[in-house]
Amino acid sequence: MNITVIGAGKSGLEAAKLAVKKGENVFLTESKIPANFDFLKKEFENYNINFELGGHSEKALNNCDLIITSPGVPPHSEIIRRAESLEIPIISEIEYAYKYLKNPIIAITGTNGKTTTTSLTAYILNNSGKKAVAAGNIGKPLASLVDNIEDDTIIVAELSSFQLDRCYKFKPDVAVILNITPDHLYYHGSMEEYIQAKFKISLQQSPENLLILNADDSATMGILPSTKAKVAFISLKPVVRGAYCTDGLIKLVEQHNEEELILASKLGLPGVHNTYNSMAAALAARAFEIPNENIRDSLITFRGVEHRLEFVRTIDGVDFINDSKATNINAAWFALASYSRPIVWIAGGRGDNNDYSQLNEIVQKNVSNIICIGEEKQAIFNHFCAMKRCIQVDTLLDAVLEAKKVARAGEVVLFAPACKSFDMFINFEHRGEEFKRIVNSL
Repeated sequence: MNITVIGAGKSGLEAAKLAVKKGENVFLTESKIPANFDFLKKEFENYNINFELGGHSEKALNNCDLIITSPGVPPHSEIIRRAESLEIPIISEIEYAYKYLKNPIIAITGTNGKTTTTSLTAYILNNSGKKAVAAGNIGKPLASLVDNIEDDTIIVAELSSFQLDRCYKFKPDVAVILNITPDHLYYHGSMEEYIQAKFKISLQQSPENLLILNADDSATMGILPSTKAKVAFISLKPVVRGAYCTDGLIKLVEQHNEEELILASKLGLPGVHNTYNSMAAALAARAFEIPNENIRDSLITFRGVEHRLEFVRTIDGVDFINDSKATNINAAWFALASYSRPIVWIAGGRGDNNDYSQLNEIVQKNVSNIICIGEEKQAIFNHFCAMKRCIQVDTLLDAVLEAKKVARAGEVVLFAPACKSFDMFINFEHRGEEFKRIVNSL
């Protein structure tokens, strides 16, 4: 079979290497000249992968039987449209890797909380004597796992809407949809298309599989009529099956049998959003018969993931927190709701039709000052300046220095941009690393 891989990022490269191992003829095409060109060239030569960089030529689709597209390639890009006009099948790296994997799979998606829930679920499983690996959007492509892990290792896969969009036969044993709020609409075109991409996580599930849904999220609950899987819920109100938290106590429910799991105040991660994440991880672990006491111990000791409410340093009684992964309004809301102390909020970057009015109440309640940066700094200033002191600055260094100047002992400096990173940084990781470097240099 002649396979064309679009995109030379981690997932594209691993998909190409896997296809070669499976005896296919592979051609990789990339629109840019990657910074790691020398490394890629060696990999292409080692695996006998034909390639082109810096644009997509006609030979990318000549005699092509299948396309594997990387998650960053928009569905409206020219090469995708050309392939569709030629009726060439297009799948994602997730879909391609899945047909070669024999492992149990827990798949986790949602606009926010995917990385934390994926890491926490793998942590619980490994802490409880199971073999588990976190993969997918969290950094390790599924294609890299094929033939490289034991069949009984549980794959806990964080999946973005980009990755799910081209999945058709993917069938996880456990699927989780944490929440769905407007995001990546520049890619999907509409909220409806974005929701449909998320729903593909359960498209092929059957009654022996488990789907975990957020009962408090109306968009997430829209999948109920179409799924064939057994469903469990997470909620802040009582549910018939799943996990819920009321009066600060998380309970597990199965067929009217309730068990107390843990006080939310004892969770290793703060904030109501992490209560949801913890409940989802607990239910996914229970699906693999992990005892409550193991789940409880892991929920207490887990300390989170990098760039998500990550404690950096205390300076003169002020805590500096890195939440660079808050790339949209909903993520910023959860970050701002996670602290009872006054917050000096550093916000801004590249907007995605951001509706800042959704943050009015939480900003009014929890924020003392706002430091505005990036392409959205004027929009953020204009929206909030009537209710809070807002300061516009040009660089992240300026933002940190200004935050340090205005913050009082006992307050929190929270870097939760509510925006994409691409105006000033390569990605949110690069942005978070730079924030931490600046804070640690003070």
